[in-house]
Amino acid sequence: MTALTYEEARERSRLLDVRGYRVELDVTGGDVVFGSVTVVRFGCRVPGAGSFIELEPARLRRAVLNGQDVDPAALTGNRLPLAGLRDDNELRVEADMPYSRTGAGLHRFTDTADGETYLAVHGGLDNAQRVFAAFDQPDLKAPIAATVTAPVNWTVIGNGPARPAGDGRWELAATPPISTYLFTLVAGPYFSISTEHCGVPFGLHARQSLAAPLRRDAAEIFGITLACFDRYREIFAEPYPYDSYDQAFVPELEAGAMENPGCVTFRDDFLSPSAVTRAERQIRGVVIAHEMAHMWFGDLVTMRWWNDVWLSESFAEYMGFQVLADATAFTGTWATFSLVRKTRGYDADQRASAHPVAPEPHEVPDADAARAGYDDISYAKGASALRQLVAWLGWPAFLAGINDYFARYRFGCATLADLLDCLSRVSGTDMAEWAGPWLRSAGVDTLTVGRPAPPGQAGCIGHAGGRPHRVWVGVYEEGPGDLVLRDRIPVLVPSDAAAVELPAATARPEPALLLPNDGDFSYCKIRLDPASRDVLASSLGRLADPLSRAVAWNSVRDLVRDGELAPWQYVTLAARHLPAETDGSIAGHVIGYARWTVADRYLRPGLRAAALADLESLCRDLLGAHPAGGASEAGGAGGDDEMRLVAARGLIDSAAGPDDISVLRSWLAAGQVPGGPDLDSRLRWQILLRLAVLGAASRAEIEHHEDRDSTAAGRLSAARCRAALPDRDAKQAAWAAMQSGTLSGYELAAAAQGFWQAEQADLLAGYVPRYFAVLADAAAAGVADLARAWCRHGFPHHAVDAGTVRAGQRCLEAGALGSSLRRLLADQVEDLRRAVAVRSAA
Repeated sequence: MTALTYEEARERSRLLDVRGYRVELDVTGGDVVFGSVTVVRFGCRVPGAGSFIELEPARLRRAVLNGQDVDPAALTGNRLPLAGLRDDNELRVEADMPYSRTGAGLHRFTDTADGETYLAVHGGLDNAQRVFAAFDQPDLKAPIAATVTAPVNWTVIGNGPARPAGDGRWELAATPPISTYLFTLVAGPYFSISTEHCGVPFGLHARQSLAAPLRRDAAEIFGITLACFDRYREIFAEPYPYDSYDQAFVPELEAGAMENPGCVTFRDDFLSPSAVTRAERQIRGVVIAHEMAHMWFGDLVTMRWWNDVWLSESFAEYMGFQVLADATAFTGTWATFSLVRKTRGYDADQRASAHPVAPEPHEVPDADAARAGYDDISYAKGASALRQLVAWLGWPAFLAGINDYFARYRFGCATLADLLDCLSRVSGTDMAEWAGPWLRSAGVDTLTVGRPAPPGQAGCIGHAGGRPHRVWVGVYEEGPGDLVLRDRIPVLVPSDAAAVELPAATARPEPALLLPNDGDFSYCKIRLDPASRDVLASSLGRLADPLSRAVAWNSVRDLVRDGELAPWQYVTLAARHLPAETDGSIAGHVIGYARWTVADRYLRPGLRAAALADLESLCRDLLGAHPAGGASEAGGAGGDDEMRLVAARGLIDSAAGPDDISVLRSWLAAGQVPGGPDLDSRLRWQILLRLAVLGAASRAEIEHHEDRDSTAAGRLSAARCRAALPDRDAKQAAWAAMQSGTLSGYELAAAAQGFWQAEQADLLAGYVPRYFAVLADAAAAGVADLARAWCRHGFPHHAVDAGTVRAGQRCLEAGALGSSLRRLLADQVEDLRRAVAVRSAA
């Protein structure tokens, strides 16, 4: 397909006024294509001019513009020319459209558990044209009405309330003006639960094989949904803009969730038949709150072009974490954000591909380049910038500006300048001065605490970077148990200051620890003075506030990534401090980073076995420190049972030697970890995967487990295990499957996850150069979805050496890669280059 350019979009927006779509879909005609009829009414401000509409059909049957046939052969790629336009126009397009298996367009999935088929539309970023003929750009908003003909036993859900009209036909109410990428349709024999709140119908939907976990979790999901809904009603002057609110958990969704107005789709991994941690339930809650925020940010008011995607995603990300903490028992969201999300923003912002949160339109030249903008800068860094903005303005002024923004641009489009005008108007401050360094520049500032000798004199904060920061410095002293917070001292760091003197209260009496950016209100790396570093090394786990511990762990992580701290010291600190950790989110993240990044990528191969042994021992200590059935935290299962599940998962992933294999075998035989938890399907497959990697499981054993677990998750787990077997035939079979073009995006990801294993580096050595050749071939063949999935999920992260970096660089230099694929690959190669540097410095 030809990507729409910014200049083309601007010209089409100047020329056309889209007034409404009527979309008719027929999904009863087999499993390859579906019928699509589009009638679109639009005005043209320059009568006689020409334009084009996008669609990607398997077959264009007919097109009629203002009563005159348009030759179907005029379709060039994904563009149908429209010549001789009038003041008022009506276009009718009849086509057969292909079903998707990559999550883009109308995705079709057949559940192996019961043979039932399910459909869901994912229209972002420019995939609406895979479903109906569309002027597929964000600022040409229009009402969309739809009818769907489906099998008679199916349910149909969409943006507007759906009404059955008999004989499998469903009518979906017309939406208010929305962008084409926000159109959705969910269809199949879905299991549904509904309620009503404040006059709005709410629904939850999942495939039949996930009815049990939906029933189990419905009370919590509805509780979070309604609490967040009430909180948004409280803080936003603009009422909820749509007629209903459905949340559909759909199979093989490419994104985590999609903010379709009135009908949010979630990947159905959020409904796990197996046990989940409280941290995982909290993340689901954050996503619920995030997607609901989009009903205002992105749906009610939409960016004019993709450079301002932050107006949608940064705000939804910020509100998701803030509103969940405000409205529910999940009050620890910002510690999770700090460790799980913000770190990814820091990583992205230190790559060569780093870009401003809000780039200029010309910096996003086309829709393909825009795909790269849906990244950890637009989400994590943007949300961090908003958290800092609230620290500058205060919550009341921030909300007043947002409400002015909604009132002025409701059901329309806006830009960064429009938002800044609203914020400046209500705050009396020129917000452009703040936005320049925070939203229009890339990179991460560093704040460094310095303490002079002798003790008792005020120190300073050194500033490397160009942004102003309003931060709080935590002043801690030794206590009988914890490090005791004496005070948090506010400090203003001007954008042009190389250093700022700290207030005297940070020095007298001499503190044990000075923690800059305590509370994590700014976006910056931190460096501690030597005395504070020594205290953290011995006492990090004694910080009482989980958010302060998260800030401290991030400072250690940054030192490792920057080559200033030996990677094995991260494992040592984890082993020292996690046995006393009470927050499952922190424990799980630190163990995961130590296992998959430090052990597999940053440590030299000769040190890896010792690191895995240390992590396995740490997880045993956690199991011993947390007896089954211990106290839980408010809001649901947590406490000791939470930590036992985190520890069991960590121990499985760290198993390496014969004794560890015997332990895992004993757990499988007993059906539980001694003292709990019981082995559910997720833990059984996790154990089997680890045994497969270590050469301690056979293909026959994998097939036996697959026969017992006919679910879609079981099928993916079996594929992952087969690809992980350490023999040449298994690797060749997995490689051939990944190149076949027959796998769905999820199936490709599962096979790739099993295929590349650090333990099997010698066996896999010949596949590493082949990987880059296959990626270049897929790009050259125009199979963009496959190429992006192959780059995202199939990259050989374990191959940390200069040869792999050179092979990746040659592919970048020689391959005909589209901009979004090039960005993905460049980021993977740069991360690998950093891993090589960290290993060399250790």
